[in-house]
Amino acid sequence: MPELPEVETIKRAIEKAISKAKIEDIFVYNSNLRSKVPSELTSIIKGATIKAYRRIAKYIVIDLNNNISLIWHMGMSGKVIICDEIPNPLAKHDHIVIKTTNGVMIYNDPRRFGLFTYCKTSELSKSKIFTNTGIDPFDKDLTAAYLLAKLKTKKKTSIKTALLEQNIIAGIGNIYASEILYKSRISPLRSAESVSYDECETLIQKTLEVLNQAIKAGGSTLHDYKKPDGSLGYFQNMHCVYNKTGQKCPDCICNINKTGGIKKIVQNGRSTFYCESLQK
Repeated sequence: MPELPEVETIKRAIEKAISKAKIEDIFVYNSNLRSKVPSELTSIIKGATIKAYRRIAKYIVIDLNNNISLIWHMGMSGKVIICDEIPNPLAKHDHIVIKTTNGVMIYNDPRRFGLFTYCKTSELSKSKIFTNTGIDPFDKDLTAAYLLAKLKTKKKTSIKTALLEQNIIAGIGNIYASEILYKSRISPLRSAESVSYDECETLIQKTLEVLNQAIKAGGSTLHDYKKPDGSLGYFQNMHCVYNKTGQKCPDCICNINKTGGIKKIVQNGRSTFYCESLQK
């Protein structure tokens, strides 16, 4: 599933290519996504002009001049393709095509776990999609005091699992949680409530560092993800621990023959990668 850096990359690519274009037409070829695409969507957004683009957690939000906002989630395998004209024929799994005065956006989603819907712009914060969304990593309100207070309530939760809880910090996914904890030198096995104020400050600093690096690199290309121009993100080449089981981590001076290198464990059904020599 595209995580925050991948979604931010997609959003920026759409914003650059399509900009504040007018939506000339929209074609929904398969409305059976995670939630059914509203039948009235076409008539509501056809003819509207795009005002602005936003990312909320792992969602792309496109504000229109008719006070409606499109809400777009990529799901497990969704991607956006930007082109000049509607291709003929369309590719398999091209479910939604949006024709604008500046080009065409195509939503392709083999597994159909994505979401494409709308709500009034003024009611975005009340939407059930966002009512339980935590602070964005880039929000100035994400402070060590805030994070510490949230983690202290997670008495039976590991810090790795807590980082994935979208009602604490919105947008961090499995890849980046492992990388952030590695950079912070915090073991993913530790309980969330054991993390100190100073460690919370470090977590926030390293979260911004890792996410900014990943956005600059265009995200991590794993499995289905590609950027809207069809090229690949390359942050996976910069991973320190993720998917590197048995390898030596970049900063370690341990004897890999004794330590066995980077460890892989499963926490709450998700793979976790870490260096037990550096992360305590």
